Amino acid sequence: MKMAMLAAAALAFWSAGAPAQSLRREALVRYDNVTISVTVEGDGPAIVLLPSLARDSDDYNPVAEGLARAGYRVLRPQPRGIGKSAGPMTGITLHDFARDISQTIKALGGGNAVVAGHAYGNWVARMTAVDHPGLVRGVAIVAAAAKEYPPELTAAVTAAGNPALSDEERLKALRFGFFAAGNDPSVWLHGWHPEVRDAQRAAVAAVKQSDWWSGGSAPLLDLQAGEDPFKPAAKRGELKAEFGDRVTIALVPGASHALIPEQPAAVVEALVSWMRKL
Repeated sequence: MKMAMLAAAALAFWSAGAPAQSLRREALVRYDNVTISVTVEGDGPAIVLLPSLARDSDDYNPVAEGLARAGYRVLRPQPRGIGKSAGPMTGITLHDFARDISQTIKALGGGNAVVAGHAYGNWVARMTAVDHPGLVRGVAIVAAAAKEYPPELTAAVTAAGNPALSDEERLKALRFGFFAAGNDPSVWLHGWHPEVRDAQRAAVAAVKQSDWWSGGSAPLLDLQAGEDPFKPAAKRGELKAEFGDRVTIALVPGASHALIPEQPAAVVEALVSWMRKL
């Protein structure tokens, strides 16, 4: 099923119900030589939110609040190397990051969760569903790239998160790869962790794309941004064509690859609408 033009409905959803801010707390999940710091809020069925490359889970603050209002237990594990999250950063693969998420679901999610990954995070989400299918009841891929995309977009990601560059250069990269016209890219001048970027890229390079691409057998929400150069209009049906009825497509207008800071209310509305049907 394809959903479009979510913004108007999302505004009504966003302003209704629950208090202005939900209670947040930090929990630490430890196993072997790994510690994962997890922001927890809300109560109900669990959803895990994973950030994009070299960014932290604070990007999801308004989305997490909206999901908690809607009756979900929201878990936001910080990637290794960010905040209190720690573990090996070399000699690892996407399977290791997926194990971090599986341990989070076991410890804090009641052993079953929807896993939503933004951009790079969608690779971790899909790998988690492949490696730990019994823990994942659905995968939401948020502003996920097409199977193939131009190398200049990868360069834009690197430039956007490079503090050695001028703000002007970084804003140019953010406008090119991340933010739709009329949306403020300056909100993403901060919140980057370039020290973890190489480790995250190496973890993906250490596995084949075909290892994680399917997302296992879980239902998939392909939550797309209407102006995302990583998934142009010609590629919007790519996953649906490959995996059929497992895939629900939702399209958020007025957003590019950043999506989360651009249209948080529409993201909440799309996630909740889909999860209520699982």
